[in-house]
Amino acid sequence: MSKKRVLFVCGSMNQTTQMHQIASYLGDYDQWFTPFFSDGLLGKATDLGMLEFTIMGKKRSGRAVDYLIANDMKIDVGGILHPYDLVVTCTDLIVPKHFRKKRLVLVQEGMTEPETILYQLARNFRWVPRWIAGTATTGLSDAYDRFCVASEGYRDVFIGKGVNPEKIEVTSIPNFDDCARYLGNDFPHRDYVLVCTSDNRETFVYENRRRNIEKYLELAGGRQLLFKLHPNENVERATREVELYAPGSLVFSEGRTEEMIANCRMMIAQFSSTIFVASALGKPVHCGLEPEVLKALTPIQNGSAARRIADVCRQVIDG
Repeated sequence: MSKKRVLFVCGSMNQTTQMHQIASYLGDYDQWFTPFFSDGLLGKATDLGMLEFTIMGKKRSGRAVDYLIANDMKIDVGGILHPYDLVVTCTDLIVPKHFRKKRLVLVQEGMTEPETILYQLARNFRWVPRWIAGTATTGLSDAYDRFCVASEGYRDVFIGKGVNPEKIEVTSIPNFDDCARYLGNDFPHRDYVLVCTSDNRETFVYENRRRNIEKYLELAGGRQLLFKLHPNENVERATREVELYAPGSLVFSEGRTEEMIANCRMMIAQFSSTIFVASALGKPVHCGLEPEVLKALTPIQNGSAARRIADVCRQVIDG
């Protein structure tokens, strides 16, 4: 009897490593992996290099492919080589047509973005694509059988957005379910104020970086500032700005952000999943959320999210 076949849809390195961890508990299935992709007009735009700022861009999808090759995983770009019994993905902002009749498990990848006017448009008008509002519309496709989420707080958030409660499973999410493991590290700096920057400008969202840096200096109150740049950010420009407006600050474009968080005295960020790590470790966090809200949303620290999600996948594929 042939094994049932599962396709894991990757994307950013956070999404890709989450898929890898879930797959490690589903070794009795025939596993295949694909970088994130789209069909239709977005697929054509990707081919023309117009979406390089997204996880569909050749640079970021190339990183996912390199990771998959390095870990000896079977790759099926676009999920077209085989019929699949189950698709597992970290986003439903775009659901390719040939996945819509498949059994599908959606996994929350991290922090969801604020509900802007674009969110309201995407939620209320079917002709407005969900992806235009970013991760604020996560879960609204209803194209999945189960939706694995980070916490009870997020379960309430998604239900409030209109997600079917019967489809939600509170499992926590890989990469954020055991943040205490980052405390033992060899990152050489400690007791600084950490700033995790955003890629707003790379995704065509306005940001006054000078004003923000001046605000960070005020929040730091004279303590050492350490900037960890967003992976998608223009490193040369961002570094130049920090050196100009906050001389003496440390700037890193590489390295384990989680370890930098573990060693910091306080963290400053916008809407970034990295604040989950700081929250789980009890660090003071300055971000776009009130402390009690952030605490409620923080992923459950059960150390077993990947296994729990794999159990959900089994229920769906064998149900």
